Amino acid sequence: MMMLLAILPAAVLLYRVYKADRREKEPANLLIKLFIFGVVSTFSAMILELIGDGILSIFFYPEDLIFIFLENFLVVAVAEEVGKYIIVKKLTWNHPAFNYTFDAVVYAVFASLGFAAFENVLYLTDATVTTAVMRGILAVPGHAIDAVFMGYFFGVAKKCEVVGNLKGKKHNLRMALWIPVVMHGFYDFCLSAELPYAIVVFFIYEIVITVYAIKKVKKLSAEDTALFPGGYPGANSVLRMYSQGIIKYNPMTGRPYFVDPKTMNFDPITGEPLH
Repeated sequence: MMMLLAILPAAVLLYRVYKADRREKEPANLLIKLFIFGVVSTFSAMILELIGDGILSIFFYPEDLIFIFLENFLVVAVAEEVGKYIIVKKLTWNHPAFNYTFDAVVYAVFASLGFAAFENVLYLTDATVTTAVMRGILAVPGHAIDAVFMGYFFGVAKKCEVVGNLKGKKHNLRMALWIPVVMHGFYDFCLSAELPYAIVVFFIYEIVITVYAIKKVKKLSAEDTALFPGGYPGANSVLRMYSQGIIKYNPMTGRPYFVDPKTMNFDPITGEPLH
């Protein structure tokens, strides 16, 4: 029963994100590999966290608020999110299956939930059903939510690379790492700090970020677009317009904008004629 409660939340979330990929399903072997490497990354995270805590304890008492802050943001969050980031980057960045923007969200979620599922098994080895339910509602979805943002920025970074926007690529790759780190650190800090009203802030944050992440997945799924020429009618013309400076790219959103909209007669996102 406890094993089922440990794995079920991750399985449900994996299924939901997999179903949200409407354009083209990702190869099963790649997704399995991402999940397994996510599991393996729990070990590297544990080692790095032990080292980080040991270094912090030289300078601060574990009960100090500064220790708790640095531990959650710079040790735990960094150790866990960097591991997931490296897995997604190494396994998927140059993979031929990475040909749509939403693919990156799927990849990041599978790697993160591999981590979350195994971490949950470890936590629930000797725990109560109440703990299992709470972790299933909060901790496992928390990893998935962080992964949605990692995947979003990965997708934008890949789009920037395709159109030759190297500055945008670097910016969004940084965001793909540091936004999840900050989100993860804030989540853990609220639960660890034992400050007045910290739990209230935590639950407000969880409700807001969960609703936002669900809407974000739906939006990214609906707006999923091909990364490479030939993905839609007129794609080669769009790339030529980029090179001529007629269209420019916004590295923050991953969306194009037109230097002179009057010169355009079709939507560069979909290739459909403008009416």
